Amino acid sequence: MTTDHTDLSALARKALLEVTEESTVGSFAGTTDEGDGVVSVLFANRMAGYPGWRWTVSVAHVEGEDPSVLEVELMPGDGSLLAPEWVPWSERLADYRAAQEGVDEADVDESDDDSDDEADDDEDEDFDDADESDDDESDDDADDDDDEADDDDFDDDEDDLAESDDDEIEGVDVDELDEQR
Repeated sequence: MTTDHTDLSALARKALLEVTEESTVGSFAGTTDEGDGVVSVLFANRMAGYPGWRWTVSVAHVEGEDPSVLEVELMPGDGSLLAPEWVPWSERLADYRAAQEGVDEADVDESDDDSDDEADDDEDEDFDDADESDDDESDDDADDDDDEADDDDFDDDEDDLAESDDDEIEGVDVDELDEQR
């Protein structure tokens, strides 16, 4: 069976553009005969973040019938799933520090913003004064009493755990459940 790969690539590109933007599809990259009348049509990929990947459109072409698109997918190419070459930690750290120094040098001189800082300090002081006036000692005492009651409840729970019966958990006989299985 002979198939015209030019017709298949036009059909494949049309199908591909139904699932992705034209800007992500590169040039025709070839075909692969998968057997049983199936041909994979390959296109370069232009999406950032997927170097070495390619668009693959599987097309079925049976004699006497129009070709039919089976599947459209983004597939990894040779080497696209390999991790980049390992770089020792000391070199990565040196690169990181150099990048941070570049950021520090690019910082704007903060001496121009002193008037804004003073205004912020005034607002912070006003907020602190408001918090102090809302404090009420009677509320603190009530909270302390609640904490003590919670501590007592916890102590009771510890006693229950020490005296637990392995055969029954809250009225459920574990051995009986085990026999039912």
